[in-house]
Amino acid sequence: MKTLRKAFVPLALLPLKHLVSAQKKDSIPLKVRAFFADKIPQNRDLNIEFTQTTPYSFSSKLQGSELPDQKVKSFQQIKAGANIYFIKNRSWLLSTALNYRYTGIDTEEPVISGGEKKNDYHYHSEALNLSYFSKLWGKTAIYSASISTDGSDQHFERVKGMVTASVILKATPKTKMLIGLAGIIDPSSQIPVLPVFAYESRFNNGWLLDVLLPQKVLIRKNISSNGRLSLGSEMDNTSFYVYRSSRTYEFRQLEINSGVIYEHNLGSNFIGTLKTGIRAIPQARAFDKEESFKDYIFQASFKPSFYFNVGISYNPFGKPRAK
Repeated sequence: MKTLRKAFVPLALLPLKHLVSAQKKDSIPLKVRAFFADKIPQNRDLNIEFTQTTPYSFSSKLQGSELPDQKVKSFQQIKAGANIYFIKNRSWLLSTALNYRYTGIDTEEPVISGGEKKNDYHYHSEALNLSYFSKLWGKTAIYSASISTDGSDQHFERVKGMVTASVILKATPKTKMLIGLAGIIDPSSQIPVLPVFAYESRFNNGWLLDVLLPQKVLIRKNISSNGRLSLGSEMDNTSFYVYRSSRTYEFRQLEINSGVIYEHNLGSNFIGTLKTGIRAIPQARAFDKEESFKDYIFQASFKPSFYFNVGISYNPFGKPRAK
């Protein structure tokens, strides 16, 4: 679901190491700040990835009428993104996020009459994010605002806004916790206000619990000096615009990927990632761009499938691999 994922863009653009560095130097021990400076960061400055799924069947409805059961023979996706920082100091963080996504879907038969069996969709989004670090009740508080646009290879389509406020409740060598609220300024959004909750807990056996609700729940462990294994679930989405009969429709599909993730520091600030497991799609709808997500004209229910994802990222400001 795009709106859920977008609600966490400012948080995703603020690696915990930046949140900690925004506090006064004497307020957090040096060993805690060093812990955040992980050489395999969750945030990637430049990233490209490819996803492939196994075939899966689905049922669908168009304007309330049942359509024949269908099968997706091939689903492929390429994503590319960049996070660029303009200002990054103790009080302010100004950045932009640029994203492109290609989605290729090949079905056994056209989903709707007059459609195609194979469809290619291009989607892009651009966001400008401003965050301010302050104090609230003796804790570090982060206030963020963002404005974003998105569209297809044919048009720019939407302008959206979002504001967030969050507080770091705890930051110790073993436990980090943040809570907050995100307000979404988008007429198509089905949830205008969302809670923000991030939690990390390191166990004595080397495993780390990493939670960012509702985006992910993972347990992680470094299995070598340059490799990290993760188990759990992540939420993702596929969204794009469709043009039919002089009308513009938006398709949104919520995805939950559960399985295994392996990340490896390749050196020179390059990181390789492999993901595989089961993909579930609890919600998929298409609606007129001028309406909201709840006023949909098309709805589909998909069977789970296996997925495989491979990616590489480059962090020009990250730490190089130790010699």
